Amino acid sequence: MRLLRLPRLPVRRALAAGLAVTTAFALAACQASSADKAGGRTKVTLGVGGQPLLPYLPTTLAEQLGYYKDEGLDVQLQDLKGGSKALQALQGGSVDVVSGYYDHTVQMQAKGKDVRAFVNLLRTPSLVLAVSPKAGRTIESVKDLKGAKVGITAPGSSTDFFLKYLLTKNGLQADDASVQAVGGEAGAVAAMESGRVDAAVMVDPAVSLLQQKLGGSEKVRLLADTRTPEGAEQTFGVKSYPAAVFYAGGSWLQRNPETARKLTRAMTRTLRWIQEHSAAEIAQKMPAAYAAGSVDVYRAAVDHAKPGFSPDGLTDEAGARAAAELQKSFSPEVSGKDIDISRTYTNEFVVSD
Repeated sequence: MRLLRLPRLPVRRALAAGLAVTTAFALAACQASSADKAGGRTKVTLGVGGQPLLPYLPTTLAEQLGYYKDEGLDVQLQDLKGGSKALQALQGGSVDVVSGYYDHTVQMQAKGKDVRAFVNLLRTPSLVLAVSPKAGRTIESVKDLKGAKVGITAPGSSTDFFLKYLLTKNGLQADDASVQAVGGEAGAVAAMESGRVDAAVMVDPAVSLLQQKLGGSEKVRLLADTRTPEGAEQTFGVKSYPAAVFYAGGSWLQRNPETARKLTRAMTRTLRWIQEHSAAEIAQKMPAAYAAGSVDVYRAAVDHAKPGFSPDGLTDEAGARAAAELQKSFSPEVSGKDIDISRTYTNEFVVSD
């Protein structure tokens, strides 16, 4: 039986062809890798609980200064108009990180969910409980809010928590006031200006704009003002109280430690920039629309807010415990729960220079 002899391939040509193909793939891979390192950025979707509000000023300022890009990040800011909505977006997976209030990490742990703050923007809550000059009743103290219409940014937001805390602290029930969602910016000012609400928990620049519209601070009674360390101590018993922070799910932080570190570096760099520049210089860097046509008022509001911004991004344990106690005082979801404060925030990504 004759065996069929297959034609022999030119060995040298085959090896050369194979080597050429292998080299081409290797070069392509190297070029792709180089392109990724040269121009590629890590995308992060960052939800903000009311972007024009001053507690979140560092979040936008970091973008304006180019600090996110300096860290190799492509940060997409989403203005979600309220802290509770930003939290919902995180839970739903439409954002990776939230620039919101620390209170929500306590709220989530009480529900058995791992959400942690990893850099602190604001060491005072900067929340103000103001009375409308057109209120339909006499309101001289928090106790007079029983049955009154009180505006908040949104149900479940930190403005809502703050109101409930003040009511219970002054001997009332958490639901003794009729809560109305009015937003945190123009909506809040309009509601107070028209008398649609008798009082409201507000955040600058809305507070300053309201005072300017209604003829000065003497026309707008403030029942509580936590825009300064002194005001925070008077209200909560501590000078440093974590307010606006960056927070994310614990699993996200475990999977993305370097991204969290880069976000933190961008933010601590921004916080130092705030400390080193005047209110006028800070205001000039912000989007013009945030001043709502009143540049001087906005600049004054920034000047008032400056002492409240964290100088270093660190979260203080005593302040964190005070925030947890605040929620325990009025929230059935948190009251009686064993809150492990060490699992609501971390300072591990904050590196001191």
